[in-house]
Amino acid sequence: MTPESDDHAPEPPAANPYARTRVLDAFTVVEAAGEIDLATADFLAEHLAAATATARPDVLVDLRRVEFFDCSGLRVLCRADSRAKERGGRLRVVTDDPRLHRLLRASGLWARFTPLPSIPRVR
Repeated sequence: MTPESDDHAPEPPAANPYARTRVLDAFTVVEAAGEIDLATADFLAEHLAAATATARPDVLVDLRRVEFFDCSGLRVLCRADSRAKERGGRLRVVTDDPRLHRLLRASGLWARFTPLPSIPRVR
């Protein structure tokens, strides 16, 4: 048995009602769904922890299926973003929801998480 290197991601956690992970082209996509709040943010956090565990992670957090998102979700995003940057990577959010846009602006996190309207295509 060999130890895992930083270049290989651990197995993503099992999908749950609030988050699932998939690899798409060069990105690790963590898709969130439903209500992300104090009671459910840890389900998203475990997926983001695994996604940011590699060297130079490129993570997209797809929030397009989220119905509610509060400061607990923002805290999870900030922690995951910090982990990604510490490893030379990046974390971006995907949403076109005006409510999430307002939340990011009101929280002062718009510049940190300027949302993409859709998942970018790699050519």
